[in-house]
This record gives sequence, structure tokens and C-alpha cells, in this order.
Amino acid sequence: MADLQTLLAECAATVDKTMDLLLPKPDDAEALLFEAMRYSCTAGGKRLRPFLVMQSAALFRVDKRCAARVASAVEFMHTYSLIHDDLPAMDNADTRRGRPSCHKQFDEATAILAGDALQALAFEVLAAPETHADPAVRIELVRELSQAAGGHGMCGGQMIDLLAERDGEMNIGAITRLQRLKTGEMFAFSSVAGAILGKGSYRSYMALHNFAQEFGLAFQIADDLLDVEGDPEKTGKPVGQDAAAGKATFVSILGAERARAQAHLLIDQAVHALEVFDEAADPLREAARYVVDRTN
Repeated sequence: MADLQTLLAECAATVDKTMDLLLPKPDDAEALLFEAMRYSCTAGGKRLRPFLVMQSAALFRVDKRCAARVASAVEFMHTYSLIHDDLPAMDNADTRRGRPSCHKQFDEATAILAGDALQALAFEVLAAPETHADPAVRIELVRELSQAAGGHGMCGGQMIDLLAERDGEMNIGAITRLQRLKTGEMFAFSSVAGAILGKGSYRSYMALHNFAQEFGLAFQIADDLLDVEGDPEKTGKPVGQDAAAGKATFVSILGAERARAQAHLLIDQAVHALEVFDEAADPLREAARYVVDRTN
């Protein structure tokens, strides 16, 4: 098996190529909109969510072209969320992945529309026959991604996050729920997408779902630690933003060392959830270990 960094790079190259094919290049009145969409989608990043899609699909021997389309849809949805998160009404971030945020490079209205269009494109890709021959599979992909991104998923978590900034402190249970919605549900969809595409058993679906639940929380704890301890040159964004905004995080409540220990415990549980798979799931196990030790 290739090392994790090689696998991540190969996945990023495959997904970037697929996104390039899926994003139109018009020269008419909408050209600025698609320029903004492309600008945000080509800003780099770890492509962890697409990686989870591609690796979970590989467990069920799903055609790589189909898996790459779903992985691209996930990245379109994720990028939409980043564009909107950076807006002045939300996190008010001037940079993203080491360069100006979409609304800084273009303007706020264009950024909002670019995010909206990327969200719509994600569902368009999932619903297309090229993604899977079985309409029932395509419907299930659309249903699960809409749940992961909607009011009981990413958007709901973001709402709780905004309310927490306004209304005051949160306890560890509330923060855990917030992050399971805001971050975890998209990781969960990315992980179970392979089982949906490959029509896997309920047992295999739940194993991937349980893996992602622990993976997502560990990822967020690592993110919180990077906001306190990270190097802006490596993270591509300013550090200390959570503290400046008065946000309650895993680190602010538990302290850095306890939060780090909790992240490692969660990763141990995530790896354990993959016991139903053989060594074919090793890339997922390696990705889980990577998220808690990353520097960006």
C-alpha cells in the first residue's frame, strides 16, 4: 500500500481533475460567477472529505469515476460552506487557505451566489445518471447529503455556533453536539458514500458511520488546537480567532493537553469501528491517525 501522503495526493489530483470537468467555463454573462466558484474550489486544501469518499468506495470496488463524482460533489458542498463561513455576517475571515477569501477576491454578493451555485451543483452531480446507474442509489446519495448539510447537519451546527457566540458559554456536551452537526455530519456522509454506491450491508454502513463520528470530533479538536498552537504559514489562516471571538471550544473547556488526549481516544475508537473490514481499510485508519497529528 502506498503511504498516506501519496494516497492523499493521488485523491486530490483525481478529484481536482473531476471538478474541473464538472465546473463550466462559460464566456457569457455568468462568467464571473463561475470564476468565483473555480477560485474557491482550486484553493487547495487537504481534500479529506473526498479522500473518505474514494477510500470507502474502494472497499466495495466502486468504479473510480463514479466515486470521483461523489467526492467532487462533497467538495463542492464543503467549499460552499467555507465561502459562506468567511462572510462578514459569519466568521468575517479575510483569508482562506493562504489567499484572500472569496468575498475579498470578488465581493460579498458574488461570494454568496458562488456558494449557492456550488451547493446546487453538488446535488446536480449526485442526481446525474453518470454517478450511478441505479436511480435509487442516486436518490439515497441526494437524501443523505441534504441531511448532512441541512438544518440537522452542517447548517444547524453553524446556527448553534452563532448563537453560542451571542448567548455565552457552552458546556462540553453542547460543544460536542454542535461539532457533530457542523463538522461530523459531512464527514459521516463522506464515509458512508462508498457503502451507498456499492450497496453494502447495513453492518458495513454503520461501521463507516461510527468511524466517521469519532473521526469528525477528533478532527475538530485538532482544528481547535491549531487555532491555539498552529503556525499561520502552515494553516493558511490567522490563529487565535476562536479566542478573539469568545468562542467556547474543546480546548477552551478541556485545556490543550486533555483535548489532545481526548482526540487520540476518539481516533482509537474510530479505528476500532473499522474491524469489520480487512486491510483494505488501512488507508482510512492511517487518515484517522493523521488528523490528530497534522499541522495544517
